[in-house]
Amino acid sequence: MSNTATKGLITLVFMTTSLLASATSDQKREDREPEAATGILAKTTVITDHAMVAAANPYASNAGLNILKQGGSAVDAAIAVQLVLTLVEPQSSGIGGGAFMLHWDNKTAKLTTFDGRETAPAAATSDMFLKADGKAMPWIEAVVGGHAVGVPGVLAGLKKAHEQYGKLPWALLFNDAIKLAENGFIVSPRLEKLVSLEFNPGITKLPTIKHYFFPNGKPIQAGQLLKNPKLAVVYRSIAKEGISAFYQGWIAKKIVSAVQHAAIAPGRLTLADMKNYRAKELPAVCGPYRQYQICGMAPPSSGGVAVIQLLAQLEKFEIAKLANDDTEFAHLFTQSSRLAFADRNRYIADSSFVEVPTQALIAAPYLAKRAELIALEHDMGKAVAGSPKANLVRADDNAYELPSTSHISIVDSNGNAVSMTTSVEMGFGSALMVEGFILNNQLTDFSLSPKREGQWVANRLEPGKRPRSSMAPTMVFNQDNTLKLVVGSPGGSRIINYVAQTIIAILDWQLDPQSAINLPRMTNRNAVTTLEKDTNLVKLKPALEAKGHKVMIRDLNSGIQAIELSNGKLKGGADPRREGLAVGY
Repeated sequence: MSNTATKGLITLVFMTTSLLASATSDQKREDREPEAATGILAKTTVITDHAMVAAANPYASNAGLNILKQGGSAVDAAIAVQLVLTLVEPQSSGIGGGAFMLHWDNKTAKLTTFDGRETAPAAATSDMFLKADGKAMPWIEAVVGGHAVGVPGVLAGLKKAHEQYGKLPWALLFNDAIKLAENGFIVSPRLEKLVSLEFNPGITKLPTIKHYFFPNGKPIQAGQLLKNPKLAVVYRSIAKEGISAFYQGWIAKKIVSAVQHAAIAPGRLTLADMKNYRAKELPAVCGPYRQYQICGMAPPSSGGVAVIQLLAQLEKFEIAKLANDDTEFAHLFTQSSRLAFADRNRYIADSSFVEVPTQALIAAPYLAKRAELIALEHDMGKAVAGSPKANLVRADDNAYELPSTSHISIVDSNGNAVSMTTSVEMGFGSALMVEGFILNNQLTDFSLSPKREGQWVANRLEPGKRPRSSMAPTMVFNQDNTLKLVVGSPGGSRIINYVAQTIIAILDWQLDPQSAINLPRMTNRNAVTTLEKDTNLVKLKPALEAKGHKVMIRDLNSGIQAIELSNGKLKGGADPRREGLAVGY
């Protein structure tokens, strides 16, 4: 059998085995994202009565479903999913990274959020990513190695959520991940391709990660059984001792040693940084869109504010009468996105360190005024940030926010829900691998230049600070405060566009989740209007250019997971551009 035929069979096996089937500036940064690694996979909306998990890998989806079937809560399932994703989707998220979670308590009708975002070491300085000439490092120098690693926050965030909303014992949630790590999992075509592309140069330069992904000097192959016994040992320790093993015990020591003695760009992380990390519980940020309430994460996530802004600025237009492939919709959507990104780049940062005018940015009068800047006839060009609050002077930042992230949507049998976006930042993070898991490079989500044009950047690097993110875990509520939709996506700063477009498709066009997720993507981060390659959006290029848009055609590799609650049913979908799966019962 030819190599091509073999790999085609492996792809089919991965998607149909009984275990699985149930289950930059624009050029410099995100446009370096690898093209879709698995192509477009045929998927249909999953409809169930009781509970559902939509996650980025079938192994992870089924681990979450297993917890739900044992009577576990949405938070319990999210923990099991994340533990498995660390193993099977290491390029995107893991216990060496951070996460934002929205949680809906259906019984008390309470929405809260958990901030497990990484923090900068106490010894970090604002000029860490500047060269001797005062200019920011090239992205490839910044992202690899120990100097880019922040204190991992995902485990602390999950533990904090579990203390309030968990039903099953903490240790039980580790069982599936431990078994998979010890017994092995089947490497997916996507993981094979992302390893072989060597998108992150660190995976071939740093010895530990190279040995894992390039055994015998050759990259891992789809269909191969890959074991991770070191991660199993880590999980057994955390299951038994709790997160103290990770933040204060032997695992913390391993992390700190790896960062401080990294072969590339040693970092400043200390045991005190690990011990002092605390996850936060925060109110959600919410705003109206038509008869619905859109709720997301408050800063340091920019996703919550920007998604609300993008949608609210379109409210005066009759979007329901348009279609995804209409020139008018593409124009309106990208113009509103320009405005949202202009504000995002200037004002959003860690509100514990700088004043962030969150409520002013989503206030109805302010957004109505911003919407007036949208002209039907022509592209507005580079949008300028608004003035939501007097005498608040900031400079725009130049963070490297890269697209390797994962999203989890869950609804349990009691109607409780989790929307959680989780990341190690760049694909394979810093490329530092410690005891079977990869450490993040989230410090490059800070602006690499602390000042621009004489003004401080809100999102500058400071000790103990959390970097801005575009992760946008989102929940949508009906007029009667019942839950309507749980949604989110990976994709770097394009997450904002991916999530907003999917919400419009479900709320305005009344599409089911899978049909909404399947729609061709469009983005504009206040620069180029990008249309998804090999889709019917490409035909819009001449008309948009006639309006003054600079148009780019490229892969837009979103990874949306969505669950809609409708007429007593759960309807779920997973992005066909990736290997995710919605499962339920």
